[in-house]
Amino acid sequence: MRGNVRLLGLDFGSTTSSAMVASAVMVRNCVTGRVELGGLTEEYRSVPVFTPLREGRIDEQVVLGLLERWLDEGGLAGRDVFGGGALITGLAAQRDNAAALASLLRGRVGDSILVAAGDANLESWMAFLGSAARLSRRSPGVEVLNLDIGGGTTNLALGIDGEVRRTGCLFVGARHLQVEPGGYRIVSVSKYARALLDHLGIHRGPGDELSPGDVDAVLSFYVTLLEAAVSGQNETFTTPIARLHQHTAIAIEPPAEVPRVVTLSGGVGALVYEKLRGAPWPRTTSFGDLGIDLAQRILSSDVLSRDLSAWIPDHFGRATVFGMMRHSMDISGATVFLSSPDLLPLRDLPILGRLESDADESRVYELLRLVRESPSGGCLRIEASILPLAALRGLGARIRDELRARPLSPPQALVLFVAENVGKTLGQYVSDWGQIPTPLVVIDEVFVKDARFAQIGRMKDHVVPVWVHGLD
Repeated sequence: MRGNVRLLGLDFGSTTSSAMVASAVMVRNCVTGRVELGGLTEEYRSVPVFTPLREGRIDEQVVLGLLERWLDEGGLAGRDVFGGGALITGLAAQRDNAAALASLLRGRVGDSILVAAGDANLESWMAFLGSAARLSRRSPGVEVLNLDIGGGTTNLALGIDGEVRRTGCLFVGARHLQVEPGGYRIVSVSKYARALLDHLGIHRGPGDELSPGDVDAVLSFYVTLLEAAVSGQNETFTTPIARLHQHTAIAIEPPAEVPRVVTLSGGVGALVYEKLRGAPWPRTTSFGDLGIDLAQRILSSDVLSRDLSAWIPDHFGRATVFGMMRHSMDISGATVFLSSPDLLPLRDLPILGRLESDADESRVYELLRLVRESPSGGCLRIEASILPLAALRGLGARIRDELRARPLSPPQALVLFVAENVGKTLGQYVSDWGQIPTPLVVIDEVFVKDARFAQIGRMKDHVVPVWVHGLD
């Protein structure tokens, strides 16, 4: 199997927004037999622009214009996009029209990409995969802790041998205090920065000038949180002001017997690596925030900077959108069962549980009850390392009997994920060879991560793209 596809990655962050287009080839792995993306080649990368805001909200019309320009420059105007993703992150995800931006992106690009807004663990995972995963795989047994530091958040991901083991997120970033470029006169203050200034006894707001002592106090607080997260000092996060700055729990333990190294990504991380490569620092607050100051303080921290010169990630830390485009999506096997060709795409279906191959009628009833209670239906994971034909037939019959006794109601759909190459077979057993009119999709050869939602794109060359998000 060989099929050329185009992928699109979009990143709307607290500070900047950008796009990337890549080409890839669908190939069948000669060892595993699974369909994979190979030959991933970057075709286009936009120049980052400041995330457009108007009166404290994302300017949707400007975003639409940017999107049209990026699609045109990337050669995607009028062409199908097979997969990819869009991240709305940090403070951009907290704007009151972030959901409207997500809808705008889906409306323009369709359901061929995953659009995720404020999914902090997904962002941490993607940043690691796009930036530090290859470095981690080349160093077996070493813990690699990647800090993706942007304008609004720091996304942490701890990985070993290229696999993410822990994630977390802090509201630590460059843009909580926006200032006039070239100085420190405050333009705007996030709610987290407002609480921090009050905690520090700094009584300043928009129009006021931050003193060197004020800047030092803010940065010291940020660096203390980052150092505590890296070192596993969880007691640091017990104070009210530190808890406020936790977006998701930091469950990273102190380093054990194996070594732990720190890498960076994101806009602030890129500034650090550019300086390490010999570039001069940009002019004072030239981006209108504290990003340059934060990068300088990170380099002065022994805890955060000790590994940076020797452990350099891919693309010098600017790879989160690449990770989103490449790693957010799996490709099904070629025996997908579809009860109707018009059923796809499906978006944001909840993943409601695991169904063992020997599950009895009561277990089948309980999980399908959850599917019936969801307005859109849901997904179930079939758990079995080996699924003999007799077990497959029995499980299919039990699901069939439950659907026949208590059918789903439109627009509900049932999606079954199974690891083996048995999608069409299981689908025929569940649907009683097309006699039960339940909207049913059975997707094989996809390993579903511990996530809350799934999105399934349209079929191409007998396979479908699958995304999961809301990672636990």
